[in-house]
Amino acid sequence: MSTTTILSIVLVLAVAAYILGRTTAKRRAAASGEKLHSREGYYGSFALLWTIVSSLILLAVWLAASPILVDEAVREIFPAHVKSEIETTQGLAMGMVESITRGLRHLDDQEMTRVKVGFSALWPMLAEKGVALAGNGEDYMIDSAIQLNEWSDTSHNLMTACALGLVVLGLLFAVWHIRPQVRARHSVERAILVALIGASAIAILTTVGIILSMLSETIQFFRSVPPMEFFFGTVWDPRFAATVGSTSSDGQFGLIPLLAGTVYIAFVAMLFAVPIGLFAATYLAEYVGSKFCSVAKPLIEVLAGIPTIVYGFFALVTIGPFLRDLSADIDGIVTGNATGFIQAQSVLTAGLVMGIMLIPFISSLSDDIITAVPRAMRDGSLGLGATRLEMMRKVLLPAALPGIVGALLLTASRAIGETMIVVLAAGVAARLTINPFEPMTTVTVKIVNQLTGDLEFNSPQPLVASALGLTLFFITLGLNVYALYIVRKYREQYE
Repeated sequence: MSTTTILSIVLVLAVAAYILGRTTAKRRAAASGEKLHSREGYYGSFALLWTIVSSLILLAVWLAASPILVDEAVREIFPAHVKSEIETTQGLAMGMVESITRGLRHLDDQEMTRVKVGFSALWPMLAEKGVALAGNGEDYMIDSAIQLNEWSDTSHNLMTACALGLVVLGLLFAVWHIRPQVRARHSVERAILVALIGASAIAILTTVGIILSMLSETIQFFRSVPPMEFFFGTVWDPRFAATVGSTSSDGQFGLIPLLAGTVYIAFVAMLFAVPIGLFAATYLAEYVGSKFCSVAKPLIEVLAGIPTIVYGFFALVTIGPFLRDLSADIDGIVTGNATGFIQAQSVLTAGLVMGIMLIPFISSLSDDIITAVPRAMRDGSLGLGATRLEMMRKVLLPAALPGIVGALLLTASRAIGETMIVVLAAGVAARLTINPFEPMTTVTVKIVNQLTGDLEFNSPQPLVASALGLTLFFITLGLNVYALYIVRKYREQYE
């Protein structure tokens, strides 16, 4: 019985429990002459929760834990020479065993008996059934695959029996427990409150999980690279170690060039996007009619739906060459030497294209914030003789300032985390310069570079990605805290 079938049965029984709970409460109230404490729907929901919650929790935990436990059990029966290998080699062997397990599911009992002879019998039989196995295996993998198949089936059957048993027990208990005096509404609302708290905690738990997942790798990285060298180094040259599997540092891992490029490109993008976005939001909110706004605003928001790789390609083939040729023409007129002072891949190219991408974020969010300001404030200011410009500058924008600051912060975070535009428009050169006409790179680009390829997480080269990610996380957190302080300060002054 598949997991989908089990869930379908659980849901059908839950619906039956809801109907049975309603009718049971109504029938027992009529028989005893007592008034129901809650409405009939609460009794149905009470029975539904008792029927479905425990079984769904069991299924979630079982499906998450069972593969891990079965995998560890199969690894224990590997030969001693395999268990003595490094984790990566054992992982490759386990992957081959899982592939064989999927292939064995296509064989009948007689074929399974022949398979135990070894790989010489397995490959032709699977080929006849259109199943191909990649790579070369060893004979012990067949026994491991058979055990994996048996233990997985046993675990699944046991899970099915336990889940359906819990459903039936929950249904019987709920129907037996329902009485007119039972406070079903309180129980149901308490369960809903727990669900809401759990939903609210997902964001916090996700943040904690992200930090913990990167923290252990970051600590391992700093065992090889001194933190002072990482945070204050001005050279980024992460060469690979000379010996395979070495955990020693063979290169320079200076963060300053990457951090400077990240801030510089984001600053250029915000310098271009903020005025245009705010002016567009002000114009759409106060100076045009609803018909024009209903057409113009969706057209602007289309920019936000374009994939960033398209923006990067646009920068690479259009904006970059245009700026390079324009600078060459200007240089030829001024100095007579048409070499140009802007490279095709530069901070300016990436900042301009990223700014175009950020315009709809600022425009749409600021438009909604300005529109949300009460109409009475506009009318009162205009009624006192203020012009529309004075009303915007002294009443509307101060009232909307906290929300606008939040919108700008969200946009800045989007700019700091951008990768594809930087790769194609600014290059991957980690250099420290103040010239916006030269290429630079960002933290996110180097995270991608360090994780690209077939790497083992036992050397500083791939581990530095966790250190970069964690550093970027805390920088963004600091910006959020400071922006919250600014928002509260202006809000207090306005109120």
